[in-house]
Amino acid sequence: MDLMDLSARELASLIKRKQVTPVEAVQSALARMEARRDLNAFITETADLALATARAAQDKVMRGEPLPPLHGVPYSVKDLTATAGVRTTMGSLIHEHHVPDYDAVAVARAKAAGAILIGKTTTPEYGHKPYATAPIFGRTYNPINRDYTPGASSSGAAVAVAAGMGPLALGTDGGGSIRIPASCCGIVGMKPTLGAIPHLQAPDLYSPNSYIGPMARDVADTALFFDVLEGLDRGDPYGQAGKPAARPAPLSLQGLRVAWLPTAGNPVDPEVAAITEQAVRAMEQAGAIVETVFIDFVALEKHFLVIHRASAAGRIGANLEKFHDKIDPTLVEAVLQGRELSAVAVMEAGYARTDYFRKVERILATADVLISPTLSAPPMHIDTNLDGEVEIAGQAAGTVRGAWYPYTFPMNLTGHPALSMPCGRNSKGLPIGLHLCGRWHDDRYLLGVAHLVEETLAG
Repeated sequence: MDLMDLSARELASLIKRKQVTPVEAVQSALARMEARRDLNAFITETADLALATARAAQDKVMRGEPLPPLHGVPYSVKDLTATAGVRTTMGSLIHEHHVPDYDAVAVARAKAAGAILIGKTTTPEYGHKPYATAPIFGRTYNPINRDYTPGASSSGAAVAVAAGMGPLALGTDGGGSIRIPASCCGIVGMKPTLGAIPHLQAPDLYSPNSYIGPMARDVADTALFFDVLEGLDRGDPYGQAGKPAARPAPLSLQGLRVAWLPTAGNPVDPEVAAITEQAVRAMEQAGAIVETVFIDFVALEKHFLVIHRASAAGRIGANLEKFHDKIDPTLVEAVLQGRELSAVAVMEAGYARTDYFRKVERILATADVLISPTLSAPPMHIDTNLDGEVEIAGQAAGTVRGAWYPYTFPMNLTGHPALSMPCGRNSKGLPIGLHLCGRWHDDRYLLGVAHLVEETLAG
């Protein structure tokens, strides 16, 4: 039995029953990391720290002390997220030797739950682009087929989970950066409601579009990790007020009201369309009430880019002259474009964000969940130039955000919880993701729906 093929739930249970030790679990993760080094999933590995932590965790088991829910379970953290005493580079040569003196809130909560950090996973510089390259690490590869992208920007996190380098990973999502690689690598990835999992590293806490969230191989592990990470925080403006009472997770799909969004104004690959449609119709056969809806999310792309580029210029622009030759050229271009934006354009992007929040709210006022493909095409070939126009189903589809993932980035702006889960594979064996979006603070309800969908598709 290879321990890294087990779920986090199974592994934690075996450790609690003293059938597996935390040291054995960490050694198994490190062995898998070594065996799959060709995938280039990690920027920094923490073998010595992980083993020392595992030995302390093992002592706690032997003493019979109460154990937290993830005690001894290996996990990884995307290298945009601060880890005390462990190098955190932001995927950038600018911060190549940066070692924070604090843990991000989510990391501190994972640590308190007993999870053991095995390393920091790859990300494009500052998570700024949807493909898995950066000057500091090179390229990360998809474990299912190396000829296709693993997605980004939580590239290494998705690859690590999919390849069994720990059952759990902590990712971040600024426009789909958890859900895109989750879809490409055939795992589950969740972007929570704005403020549900505090993300205090963001320089602008009042109009954020970046989130921290869990990644795992199935919905139950994702939900377990979410329960550990979730909780309001006084340091977060969106975590000040008490949230409304959560709806209980549904017991079945019977009567579930599904708003089905097969396209958002973009071309969709025929196999993606067929596989995701089949998943929704399986829900309908199980008793869900399905209504097809439409929102032109493609039209939001230009406003998302204003926010993205303005943020890049504000956050990284001061380092541009000093570190120009060390910064990814695509990030340099984003900064330069951001510097050219007017204040009016930034305000108009905020207005558009508000407008689309209202559009999603109108749909969810009468639907329990909004479902779409995660991506409009399977994982792109690894040599695809994503800086220009891309092709979907043999036709020019526009630039990558509006063409390939128009379903994901809008939810970063509206704040609604959303997740991607596997729903099948195409004729080349590449995974296809189903995207589920729910009402604000319906995170656990959404996970409950996803679990029922997972069971329905497996049955």
